[in-house]
Amino acid sequence: MKKYILVVSAVFLFINVFAQPKRALVPADIYRLQNVSTPQVSPDGNWVAYVLSSVDSAKDKRSNDLWMISWDGKQNVQLTSSKEGESSPKWSPDGKYISFLSARKTGDKKEDDNDLSQLWLLDRRGGEGKKITNVKGDIEDYIWSPDAAKVLLVIHDQDFSDTASSEVRKPYVMDRYHFKQDYEGYLDRRARHFYMLDIASKRIDTLTTGMYDETEPDFSPDGKQIIFTSNRTADPDKNENTDIYIMDAKPSAAMKKLTSWAGTDHTPIFSPDGNTIAYLQSSSNENFTMYGEDILAVMLKDGSEQRLLSKEADRPLANIRWSKDGYYIAALMEDDRQSNIVTYNLRTGNSTKLITGDRAIFGLELNPANGSWVTIMAEPHLPIELFAVENGNNRRLTYVQDSFLAPLQLSTVEGFKSTSKDGTVISGILYKPANTPANKKLPLVLYIHGGPVGQDDYGFDIIPQIIASAGYAVAQINYRGSSGRGVDFTRAIYADWGNKEVMDILGAADYLVAQNIADSNRIGMGGWSYGGILTDYTIAADTRIKAACSGAGSGLQLSMYGVDQYITQYETELGQPWKNMDKWIKLSYPFFKADKIKTPTLFMAAEKDFNVPSVGAEQMYQALKSNGIPTQLVIYPGQHHGISTPSYQVDRCTRYLDWYAKYLK
Repeated sequence: MKKYILVVSAVFLFINVFAQPKRALVPADIYRLQNVSTPQVSPDGNWVAYVLSSVDSAKDKRSNDLWMISWDGKQNVQLTSSKEGESSPKWSPDGKYISFLSARKTGDKKEDDNDLSQLWLLDRRGGEGKKITNVKGDIEDYIWSPDAAKVLLVIHDQDFSDTASSEVRKPYVMDRYHFKQDYEGYLDRRARHFYMLDIASKRIDTLTTGMYDETEPDFSPDGKQIIFTSNRTADPDKNENTDIYIMDAKPSAAMKKLTSWAGTDHTPIFSPDGNTIAYLQSSSNENFTMYGEDILAVMLKDGSEQRLLSKEADRPLANIRWSKDGYYIAALMEDDRQSNIVTYNLRTGNSTKLITGDRAIFGLELNPANGSWVTIMAEPHLPIELFAVENGNNRRLTYVQDSFLAPLQLSTVEGFKSTSKDGTVISGILYKPANTPANKKLPLVLYIHGGPVGQDDYGFDIIPQIIASAGYAVAQINYRGSSGRGVDFTRAIYADWGNKEVMDILGAADYLVAQNIADSNRIGMGGWSYGGILTDYTIAADTRIKAACSGAGSGLQLSMYGVDQYITQYETELGQPWKNMDKWIKLSYPFFKADKIKTPTLFMAAEKDFNVPSVGAEQMYQALKSNGIPTQLVIYPGQHHGISTPSYQVDRCTRYLDWYAKYLK
């Protein structure tokens, strides 16, 4: 009898746990979503270290911890759990240590005399992490020397502006052309330089000094030389002309410039034999290169025999990595809503796609033992996880998202194509609530990506998922200016903002209405950054939008000159306002035609945003308020361009739903 009762109880437990009805995604689910990043494979190929980010709801912030998972996926081990968090894990080349950056405290008052992240070592044989630096500047990057005896640090010069005993900060004093940057704030003349740390003695030698930044270093396989990126033009603020340099790995060594392209040459990496350098080169050689794409290039270590391997593909590449044998280079390529892993044969120049399909890929690292790869992938119904890529197949390594997905019934996701009124074919992604009956017209929300250079892809995107789960069709539209369709497609909006993009957005709306997917009388719109800017443009161009949520946007572009971080772009693309006023006025039409706007609009912005400052939202809010159009302004305290505080992320999505419900349902 007891055995029977136990069996029945087990059955009911199974039903209770596994047969619960699924529910719709809601804004509060943002608290439950975890994130994996920064995979690093051990030298023996048996382990992958990575960062797991989760929300600490009590502190209302994300906590980053280090984990490692075995290559076969069978063992998953948490390595750290400090309240300060850890980042940038890397294996020492001999496999003895995992290094990382953290601002965690040691308990020693002398050691804990600043709040900057320092370099720590975790011995794989066991024990606690040990802090091995106490530098006064920000460690922004680091790499191990091949012999594991030293670490090259990239340190942002120390800030001496607050050395006084008074709690009142000294005035900001700027004399630079480009004087402000989001997250960094107001810019002084401090630069980023190289320092060499000896692990055994903890001695740090200064390798570079001066007014120029040195970034993206890589050691030669023998450890004797360093290649890196630097802009050493007369005034680096006025262009993006970075080049590749090489120097001996010792103090005060002479630098040799290897490239001379007037655009950007960057991200250099040595081949396994040390004879060749792979790097990325911009397709544009203008002062401001936003509307181009990165091309895979190679050259010999003396700078000779430079070749562009991926130019004919006309697609942007990133995350370049050498194969174990040095015969080919792997990279990530954006291609019309997808991102793929491609390889280029060094001798033939031929390319091969290792992984394709309706997914998004965000990182790529070599397994140095077996020549396979580890990557970060996401799919429309799967948030990002780590995958091993072996022999053209991908194998899931981590399963951190299972608990997030377990109770949810996600919206359907499918690609679509529409045609704009000038005949241009535009790609989009459509979300619909689960189990939507065929031919049921839904209120439509056009959710527009920022950039403008970038693309909506087949990854997991929680915001359109949340909106669709509330009963809307949601369309993401890769308007002209987006990446993944070639340089000409991206460059089509150069100095002509708010024209072709609006045409593409409205063309997609027309298509979805014609397909009986969307209700033509209930169309809403929203987006963040350039998505917010395009929301402002669209509601000023067409009154069919019945509700809008404009985030981190602007309508009076003339007023953004000298206010945001894009001075180089403005003067290159639009010219100085006093010399080209007609152009600036034309591109500011959302503000100057504010009396034509009839759309109830929620404006949102971040208090400390230097990318698209809050004044852009404030001006449009004031204009609509003055004209009697329903509007509201929300400013998120202490936030930069990307909203990072979890409760504010939830609040933003909740306000989206409330605003659309009020005017579209």
